[in-house]
Amino acid sequence: MKCTIGEVKHHVGETVTIGCWLNKKRSSGKIQFLQLRDGSGYIQGVVVKSDVNEEVWEAASKLTQESSLYVTGSVKEDTRSKGGYELDVQGVEIIQITEEYPITPKEHGVDFLMDNRHLWIRSPRQRAVLVIRAQIIQAVQQFFNERGFHLVDPPILTPSSCEGTTNLFHTKYFDEDAFLTQSGQLYMEAAAMALGKVYSFGPTFRAEKSKTRRHLIEFWMIEPEMAFVNHEENLEVQEQFVSHIVQTVLTNCRAELETLERDTSKLEKIKGSFPRITYDDAVKFLKANGHEFEWGEDFGAPHETAIAEQYETPVFITHWPTEIKAFYMKPDPSRPEVVLCADMIAPEGYGEIIGGSQRIDDPELMEQRFQEHELSKEAYQWYLDLRKYGTVPHSGFGLGLERTVAWICGLDHVRETIPFPRLLYRLYP
Repeated sequence: MKCTIGEVKHHVGETVTIGCWLNKKRSSGKIQFLQLRDGSGYIQGVVVKSDVNEEVWEAASKLTQESSLYVTGSVKEDTRSKGGYELDVQGVEIIQITEEYPITPKEHGVDFLMDNRHLWIRSPRQRAVLVIRAQIIQAVQQFFNERGFHLVDPPILTPSSCEGTTNLFHTKYFDEDAFLTQSGQLYMEAAAMALGKVYSFGPTFRAEKSKTRRHLIEFWMIEPEMAFVNHEENLEVQEQFVSHIVQTVLTNCRAELETLERDTSKLEKIKGSFPRITYDDAVKFLKANGHEFEWGEDFGAPHETAIAEQYETPVFITHWPTEIKAFYMKPDPSRPEVVLCADMIAPEGYGEIIGGSQRIDDPELMEQRFQEHELSKEAYQWYLDLRKYGTVPHSGFGLGLERTVAWICGLDHVRETIPFPRLLYRLYP
């Protein structure tokens, strides 16, 4: 009977055949211990010389790191093993013997590992990260599906910038100029006017020449948009969303978090409501703690980290200066120099993971913003139409998947959070 390593718990006492790779091997003379992997998990196969024929013993002896094989054996429970099960090997069918596998148990430099990313993702640590990433994606979809949101796919090729920035990848769209999207938000606003509550989940691209541990050139964004939802309600959805993601990972990925040696006690605290401070209060805090900072400036990584260190959960920084935020954010009616927005800062120095706001719904104010930001009405006429035909209060946010993965996994750099990262000066493999 064929099965995967992840399924062996259902076949205790039975003989199964598993297609797998050899992760590593050790021998005590008359016993060979095969550490096997198949993507669904790891299991130890024990080959006892006196219990198998010479052909099976020799086949096991030939196996090298990352050799591929079919292994047949009896499944038994073993509380000493990490997965709780072991395989008494009865047969080994070699598919391929791997020679001189590049990534050995010794230490390798980052550049070497990145050049061999297609092989590095086979390692237990990298597998754990990718399993958690997949679980986060599943949690995202579950959260929105259970709350009546509709998945909408915005275009990747766009005729203009979403936020009026210049950090765009340019391409030719036949005889026209086009750009790779940096956000699907504007299109989500249109979709929300049709479907009420929507979200997008797809790749975005920013041509920022940044080499920090928090930045990728190509990354994935989850961008919900909600009609008839105000700023305060928007924050409540974000709290529920992030708490759901973290608690789902804790429930379903304990083994992977253990592989990463993640301190899960910190993640256990991510539930319920999160603290909130205004931009004004954040500036006061920074100045009081030795940071040179002027009202109206944006926060850098050191500022975000200093603020986040005061809390054990994510913290919202709300009501940012209008001048440094995107043109579409709604001003606070009682104080128009700030907007009804918030950045969610993750704990432990992982920086901003969510940016969101209530959007401008007033047609005249949006026209004014277009003039102030020198935006092309020709390119954005469809966006202006949203305020012309049945405008309503609406809000939304964007969560960066890779930063969220980095935080939950406790990683030092976002390059490990995506299967094949695109970084400044790295487009291979």
